[in-house]
Amino acid sequence: MAKTAESAGILMYRKRERGIEVLLVHPGGPFWRNRDAGAWTIPKGEIEPGESIDYAARREFAEELGVVPTGALLSLGSVRQKAGKIVHGFAMEGDFELARFVSNLFEMEWPPRSGRIVSFPEVDRAEWQSIVAAREKINPAQILFLDRLVELAAR
Repeated sequence: MAKTAESAGILMYRKRERGIEVLLVHPGGPFWRNRDAGAWTIPKGEIEPGESIDYAARREFAEELGVVPTGALLSLGSVRQKAGKIVHGFAMEGDFELARFVSNLFEMEWPPRSGRIVSFPEVDRAEWQSIVAAREKINPAQILFLDRLVELAAR
């Protein structure tokens, strides 16, 4: 039986007068182009063999946003997404400047069966969102990360 891929990511947050805001990303590429609610995610990606979970989370943040995140990571535990992928989440307080956003690229055949290889950004948008807005936008399994962040911030 094939092993289920595991990913790690960082839910960056900042405190504002109106409450907590979180940094979410929207996947790039043609499959996600017209999807919004439920499509957004924390910056995350697969854990490489021999790589620690926290290192993978920082690496993926840097690949998807163009900035290496520094600061303390607080575990948000793990969630299992609909397709079975396990995502390990970490919270990090920070204030990422959206103007610095630069995503890495991936290649795929597009349109299908055309023989043309096209590059797309892994992430096409990054936004700060309130917890309420994030609950509508984020992958449904990752709502648990928002709940756990709110609990941690209340301490």
